[in-house]
Amino acid sequence: MKFFVDTADVDEIRELADTGLLDGVTTNPSLILKSCRNIMEVTKEICGLTDGPVSAEVTAMNYDGMMSEAAVLAEIADNVCIKLPLTMDGLKACKALATQGHQTNVTLCFSATQALMAAKAGATYISPFIGRLDDMGIDGMELIEDIRTIYDNYDYDTQILAASIRTVNHVKDSAIAGADVATIPPSTLKALVKHP
Repeated sequence: MKFFVDTADVDEIRELADTGLLDGVTTNPSLILKSCRNIMEVTKEICGLTDGPVSAEVTAMNYDGMMSEAAVLAEIADNVCIKLPLTMDGLKACKALATQGHQTNVTLCFSATQALMAAKAGATYISPFIGRLDDMGIDGMELIEDIRTIYDNYDYDTQILAASIRTVNHVKDSAIAGADVATIPPSTLKALVKHP
């Protein structure tokens, strides 16, 4: 399983990258705004800290806006992965960006059929939000298992990126359920090494 860290804190990313255990980074505009720095500047700095993908999210909600923002984000570095919402316009943008050779991360996935649509659109990653599902009393791991089965049934290349991880057990259970990647807050990633 690959480990991505879910943060825009460059000091945390640098520390985790130095361990050799970090395979990539996921960010979003709200995480970057907490740094009180320019989004483009922070994203570029993060891209320099890892060879793995760095998910940079569009904020537009329509296809044209997403494509305009994606063009700007893609210029930051070769390892930028365009993060898109799981909407019809987001899937349309995903298909167009995948056709252009860009990595994409389709986010805010809450059902297996949504994940199927993202795979059909050529998404590099699908991000099921397991913690948010658990908050609603729905088993997030069951979603990971369902997506894994569907992707394996049809040989989709889209990687399952378990997101909204809240606990060490979320990481373990995601790995058992067949997720390819877990994007983990820094504190949870560091807690993986602890044992009572």
